[in-house]
Amino acid sequence: MTTAPRSTTHRSPAARASGRRLAAAVVTAALAGSALTACDGSDLKEGAPSPVDAGAAKAMVWGACPAPAAGQTRNPALQCGTLEVPLDYKNPGGPQIEVAISKLAATNKTRRHGVLLLNPGGPALGGLSMPETMAPTLPASVREQYDLIGFDPRGVEHSTPQSCKLPTPSVAAIFPYPAADGSIDKNVTLAKFYAHQCKDTLGRDLRHFTTANTARDMDRIREALGEQKVSYWGQSYGTYLGAVYRSLFQDRTDRMILEGNIDPAKVWAREVSEGWGRGMAERFPDAAASAAAQHATLELGATPAQVTDTYLTLAARLDRTPAAIPGAAVPLDGALLRNVTYALLLHNETLPVAARFWRAAADLADGNPTEADAAVLKQVLTEPPAADGIPADNQATMFLALTCGDAEWPQDVAGYAERSAADRGQWPLTAGMPANVWPCAFWEKPAEKPVAMTAGPRNTLVLQNRRDHATPRAGGEGMHKALNSALVDVDNGGHYVYDAGSACADQATITFLTTGRLPGQDTTSCTDAKVR
Repeated sequence: MTTAPRSTTHRSPAARASGRRLAAAVVTAALAGSALTACDGSDLKEGAPSPVDAGAAKAMVWGACPAPAAGQTRNPALQCGTLEVPLDYKNPGGPQIEVAISKLAATNKTRRHGVLLLNPGGPALGGLSMPETMAPTLPASVREQYDLIGFDPRGVEHSTPQSCKLPTPSVAAIFPYPAADGSIDKNVTLAKFYAHQCKDTLGRDLRHFTTANTARDMDRIREALGEQKVSYWGQSYGTYLGAVYRSLFQDRTDRMILEGNIDPAKVWAREVSEGWGRGMAERFPDAAASAAAQHATLELGATPAQVTDTYLTLAARLDRTPAAIPGAAVPLDGALLRNVTYALLLHNETLPVAARFWRAAADLADGNPTEADAAVLKQVLTEPPAADGIPADNQATMFLALTCGDAEWPQDVAGYAERSAADRGQWPLTAGMPANVWPCAFWEKPAEKPVAMTAGPRNTLVLQNRRDHATPRAGGEGMHKALNSALVDVDNGGHYVYDAGSACADQATITFLTTGRLPGQDTTSCTDAKVR
């Protein structure tokens, strides 16, 4: 997963990480346990109306969109509205929440095919602006056929935003990097605090802010739009959301694109612990090669192997002795170094920036920062402005709600210590963090089991880069295995596939959207990617 949307290549690590792998932020992160088991939809069918029958959604009323954050603009053609949905679909007549929705209308009414719902991932990224972000990347043949529909998922930004009132509001602060000596004692304390803080602040209502209920909201959106079926494009965490919708509402799913994929059999603990370290190991050589190409000016190493050694040595040094950042409230420690690096590896275009950031970090550690260092630190550390009315910890709150509320995590603290130590040795770039203890280990039991994946009709295009650290290649293979899909496997790095340098992948995407035709073969290998 990643918490960085396609349009934000230089957002701060707090906003981007998570994705973290959890993507990220992280991340971002993956959860608990084993392969998906029986669909929890059976609970809804016993003694309660189905989410579709329980109160028809009202038709959308379109109007002005919420004001963007300071310094940002809106496409004047973008329209917005809100839709009421049940907090708990097992109690459809109970408390309601609002979901904010946006629309950029198709450009040719006579050629209009339908609606294309969009989700940027996260978990817990807002999607209200996604139509205006995606529209410039799409050819006229797509724009004339689809209304582009964005929405902030339940609990996120303008959709009844939730807040645990976390003292450190960033998603990146949740990532459990062990102490310099590998100890996880402080991580255990912090994980317990996050779990108890959310429970004490929001109570049991937070249990209903899940991927499954977000998928049910999507079907209410479909109904409110007056559509028999919806097409969908989900990125990162949004791939899992799309797969859940498709499994719950197969007969209402038209064309689906899943880009940068979560393995639905590993949601969520295994997605994080098994994928994050390996993903960084697969992606980092691209960044190291970029740094080696700048050796004459940066002096980080003349080869990717030398650069990697320099980076690991620097990260360990900052773990032991964080470096003060002029004008900043927090120092540069090993965790911040790794989180910023994670974010800059999401796009090929920012690999050279990552190398310059490492040079700046090394100079800070030496106590000799330069003007060039100050410029790059400002570039990568400056927080984007927040929209009015959105709690500072909204994304972190909903990141936890989703990753902890979708599936159970292991609860054995001793096991986390053992697994983190082993992970630290196997994947030094991530320092044991992915296998460490997360707040989800102390979370209340989820309200329902994960939705079981169903293969269904062949109506899904899975787009996957081979060197994607946020959602590694294995995630795309896992998603493809779970669904009746066509896989486009791209020899490229970074988190995004479409409009990222592969004409082969772009053509498969556009052909599918405009004609409904998937590649004939089970897997298409694209080797034409060019780093721009």
